[in-house]
Amino acid sequence: MTLGERLAHALANADPQTIYLTGDSLELAAAPDPIAAAVLVAVTNRTDPGIILTKRTETMRRHAGQVAFPGGRIDPTDRDVIAAALREAEEEIALPPHRVDVIGTADRYRTGTGFDIVPVIGVVPPDLALIPSEAEVAQVFEVPLAYLFDPANLRRASAMWQGRERHFYEMEWDGHRIWGATAAMIVNLSRRLRWA
Repeated sequence: MTLGERLAHALANADPQTIYLTGDSLELAAAPDPIAAAVLVAVTNRTDPGIILTKRTETMRRHAGQVAFPGGRIDPTDRDVIAAALREAEEEIALPPHRVDVIGTADRYRTGTGFDIVPVIGVVPPDLALIPSEAEVAQVFEVPLAYLFDPANLRRASAMWQGRERHFYEMEWDGHRIWGATAAMIVNLSRRLRWA
């Protein structure tokens, strides 16, 4: 079975008893008028697959310096969430859309900054020459799935945000802090894809 087939099988056959994270807080899950967004979860097709992540530039208006999946808001010209995720990945890290074998979508996630994000899962060839957009991306890197999905590498943390204590997941990889919405979507993926 190929990596794509394993991922597709896992997406289609998730355990119905599994609980997924839906947003930064219960209030956000029901908040009106979110900004529709999509991210590309690019899984490298290698013996030990990884996920491609980016570190945003410090000059970004939102989420400056944070680790994220390539992605962003859905434009009116985007056909659907998949087209939006592929467009954003091409703009941010020069990932050609035709090099992505799209598997499907995973669990949406609502952020405290008002985004309703749909992760799009795709398999990409290993060692693509990815070029970060100077305005948006400071660095592109890959983290092994085995590391991301290992509960020993994940911890719960909290911080005050807008006058309230916010709880979130975080992990460290090679000097990068992966936290917040990105870590939450990784937690969801680990729960959904545990059989992949």
